[in-house]
Amino acid sequence: MIAPQAGVAHEGKPFIFLSAFAAFLFALLDYPLPAIFFLLVCAFTVYFFRDPERVVPDGAGLAVSPADGRVIKVLTRQDPVSQEERTCICIFMNLFNVHVNRVPVKSTVVSRIYHPGAFVNASFDKASELNERLVWVLDSEEGERWYMVQIAGLVARRIVARAEVGDRLERGERVGIIRFGSRVDLYLPAGYHPNVREGECVFAGQTVVAKRS
Repeated sequence: MIAPQAGVAHEGKPFIFLSAFAAFLFALLDYPLPAIFFLLVCAFTVYFFRDPERVVPDGAGLAVSPADGRVIKVLTRQDPVSQEERTCICIFMNLFNVHVNRVPVKSTVVSRIYHPGAFVNASFDKASELNERLVWVLDSEEGERWYMVQIAGLVARRIVARAEVGDRLERGERVGIIRFGSRVDLYLPAGYHPNVREGECVFAGQTVVAKRS
């Protein structure tokens, strides 16, 4: 796993460098307005790619949020792999949320399934079927099967995975990032019930979104 440096995700470094270089170049050429513009872009890029440390709750039978954002749906529907009916918690990330995603429980990555697709607004129901997405299949140490789906949104254009198949991850460990606005759907295994409601704000690796009955 790749840890953040100075609280910034490494995926953002090229964008930060390019915007900072552009601001410096325009300042050097005595073009103040473009210099200020790219300086503001640089500041926003640093903000967007921030990757703070989180206090991961301890205890058995707890699942933490895979993403920062707002819970937009808690519903029952078929998961994207086995087609079993499961409780699904949908979390929408806007441009101002931290976009680094984390695993909900201590688990092993069984597979990653990539689906190319469209880029409709990630808050729409159809985004879970139409948009570009990456399905994470996770097996907990208790033998439970979890599905976590990273979904690209209207502005997001790339899902970046950090963890590989076979990796063993601790609860709340980072697995990837979605650039510039997106959504994560978490499908609960049998025996877990939601601990959040629609409209609630959650924090990746910190908010308990589900508990084992």
